[in-house]
Amino acid sequence: MDFQQVVPAPASPASSITAPMSPPLTDQKGESDAYISDNELPPPLNKDTDRPLDADIEDNYVQRTLANAKPKPPITWSTLLGEINYISTTLIVGVPLITIYGAMTTELKWQTALFSVLYYFFTGLGITAGYHRLWAHRAYNASLPLQYFLCLAGSGACEGSIKWWSRGHRAHHRYTDTELDPYNAHRGFWYSHVGWMLVKPRIKPGVADISDLIKNPVVRFQQKHYVKLLLTMGFIIPTVLPGLLWNDYRGGYFYAGAARLLFVHHSTFCVNSLAHWLGEQPFDDKNTPRNHFITALCTVGEGYHNFHHQFPMDFRNAIRWYQYDPTKWFISVCYALGLASHLKMFPSNEIKKGEYTMELKRLERVGEEISWPIDSNELPVISWASFQEQAKERPLVLIHGFIHDVSSFMDEHPGGRHLLTKQIGKDGTTAFFGGVYDHSNAAHNLLAMMRVGILDGGMEVEILKIEEAQAKKKEQALSIVKDIENEEDRKRAHDEAMQEVKRIEHEMQLALLRTAPQQVRMRKATDYFPPSQQLSITKTVAS
Repeated sequence: MDFQQVVPAPASPASSITAPMSPPLTDQKGESDAYISDNELPPPLNKDTDRPLDADIEDNYVQRTLANAKPKPPITWSTLLGEINYISTTLIVGVPLITIYGAMTTELKWQTALFSVLYYFFTGLGITAGYHRLWAHRAYNASLPLQYFLCLAGSGACEGSIKWWSRGHRAHHRYTDTELDPYNAHRGFWYSHVGWMLVKPRIKPGVADISDLIKNPVVRFQQKHYVKLLLTMGFIIPTVLPGLLWNDYRGGYFYAGAARLLFVHHSTFCVNSLAHWLGEQPFDDKNTPRNHFITALCTVGEGYHNFHHQFPMDFRNAIRWYQYDPTKWFISVCYALGLASHLKMFPSNEIKKGEYTMELKRLERVGEEISWPIDSNELPVISWASFQEQAKERPLVLIHGFIHDVSSFMDEHPGGRHLLTKQIGKDGTTAFFGGVYDHSNAAHNLLAMMRVGILDGGMEVEILKIEEAQAKKKEQALSIVKDIENEEDRKRAHDEAMQEVKRIEHEMQLALLRTAPQQVRMRKATDYFPPSQQLSITKTVAS
């Protein structure tokens, strides 16, 4: 599928900002309620829920909050028991222990192994395509069937409700790498991986609006029945299905249940930790998120995290065809089947700007390691007489107004020492710029490193002299006409004077061209003369 064709083209410049980037998350009309009976729905929302939670946030909220926040006291052995998050700690510690025990005591059947892998991707996509890209970032629209599918799948990952998970993730993006970020990477790899869930936060995470999720019927349904959904999708289904289909209840519980859950957990945790530590930053280096293929493999495609933090509402995490992002592929298939719509993609022009900026920064770092020629303002100005006098003692060559000491290159010159020797004490500009050899850019760079001075006046003074002399000749030719009284004679003299002016201008252009390098002469010839004269002028210059 051509992903560039997924988002409908905007009808106008205004719609390119509003319509594709902010579609309604779900159909808010009667169709939504058809999937849930009235007695299953939470009570009607009051009017205050329509107001975003951050509607009145101050412009300096982050600075003010960080300055005025009073962190909880550091955790000590005496206060540890009161600071533990027991629910998340039980899952994070208990699941690996159950997995290890099961692996040591239970045979792994191939059917159970295959089912465990499939169920891993099922529940993993519930987090990546559902919790993350659909509900936390609103990167696309999902039909009610797809929303319930992702809701059930995400519940099986046992990572909290959609509402809780998305609230924390939105805060993470808004306050990345600050103390208001619930899994601040600056506090260490293991803190951002699991530490933030084991103990109560020292500072309350920053405010993040989830008013859109509070109004979503699927989110409300899950919030009301979350514990039942967690137990059913997280443990009962992966235990019962293998038992009913191939009589492996025990293997289903330990492998499709506990072991699969262990991998799903740490797959998601790697997005908060590994994706902020391993890889490159091709789009921005302001914060810690990075891109890496290994992280993508570990996280069902969420490993191109530097891109994601720069363009969080893009439904893709990977934008290259060869990058691993099964979540993007899943969403694209859902789009093709009519289950998803309004897939958001950030404009490619803006993405290229990020890449361009980072490439410039990289080149700047490379440039800092390169030795450059001495600045022309720091070079001494040397007269022609002094240049020729000094050239008797060391090999100095004038090229394009700069005096170069070529002593270190005499025996290294590809054309031979003799070509440099004949230019010592002379102006070798024409020979260097194509008269003898049209030198490469590398040769120009190497030559610049040999600069030792600037010729007083250089070529520009000679050009000014030519222009001044020719201007006087033109003035003299035209002044003769003024002294003739007879009108017929004056007209004849005027025509002759104009012919002389043209001849003088012709000579001036040729003189100017002779002061420039050979390759520049050919270009200038076509600039100064009409096409009918270019061939003859070029031949004249070349001679």
